[in-house]
Amino acid sequence: MDYVAKVEDLAKASSSVSTLVVMMERDIEANCVRKAGSHTRNLLRVKRGLDMVKALFEEIIASEGDNSLKDPASKSYDQVFRPHHGWVIQKAVALGMCALPTRSQLLTMLNEEEAEAKIHMQSYVNASAPVIAYLDNLFLSRQLGIDW
Repeated sequence: MDYVAKVEDLAKASSSVSTLVVMMERDIEANCVRKAGSHTRNLLRVKRGLDMVKALFEEIIASEGDNSLKDPASKSYDQVFRPHHGWVIQKAVALGMCALPTRSQLLTMLNEEEAEAKIHMQSYVNASAPVIAYLDNLFLSRQLGIDW
């Protein structure tokens, strides 16, 4: 729900700003970039979500033959979110990993075949990489960093 709220905030902001650059510049001028609820902060959090899905799909594709989703999900979480989460959230995530379905259970729930699912995952990985790189460069070009 938190992620959806951030996406909705950015969608709403898009009606009053023409580009992400303009949106960030407004937040910079208002000195609110890192404040909760700022569009720029929300954009960084949404970018991390995109990063997480990309990393997860890469790990799932690489773990061919393994029916567990726990290892791919743990590795991608460690890579993307763990550095930004406190101890309590990290422990909650670790507990949640135990409740993940198996790969075959997930594919059954999605009514998807393994080969077709991998094609979709790889398509997301390929399409998201330049978007993530663009967003990283956008933050870095304004000396905002991406590790906050």
